[in-house]
Amino acid sequence: MKRALLVIDVQNEYFTGKLPITYPSGSLDNILQVMNIAKERDIPVIVVRHTQPLENSPIFQKGSPEWELHPEIAKYPYDLLIEKNLPGSFTATELETWLKERNIDTVVISGYMTQMCCDTTARQAAHLGFSVEFLSDATGTLAFQNNGGAATDEELHRATLVAQDTFISQVINTSKWINNLEDNNEVHQ
Repeated sequence: MKRALLVIDVQNEYFTGKLPITYPSGSLDNILQVMNIAKERDIPVIVVRHTQPLENSPIFQKGSPEWELHPEIAKYPYDLLIEKNLPGSFTATELETWLKERNIDTVVISGYMTQMCCDTTARQAAHLGFSVEFLSDATGTLAFQNNGGAATDEELHRATLVAQDTFISQVINTSKWINNLEDNNEVHQ
């Protein structure tokens, strides 16, 4: 198994912008923890940044303070920065090619939002033949109400994880993921 850690859309929009992440608590700390473990074990870290293509978008507007990576993420070393305009990190990006050139067969999903960009990226990865590990407490979301109805942050997160663990991903929490690496004494080759 050769992994890469995807750190999806950990941008200021989710902290100081219009979409503050509220569930689960501690998700940013867990993302930073898995980034540290990945670095220690030579697991490539791929940071993904979302940009809304509309020039006057109220969210993720290129160049705005909210579009920038969260300061804690921005100071961490990473192997690749992916710029995307749609929920899936594979759509119109070099991600698939980059992973395949390095014989990576497993992607580890962390970041925001659980039910949108994390879910879409995990589904794309599975459809492309990658194994997927979806970190339940290193992903997160917020409550939504729209034409489809309303859901709390916890409901959205939980329902997405349940769906992901059915034929798409192995859903696992951060500490169990780290323990699995240690139990298997996995070192990235």
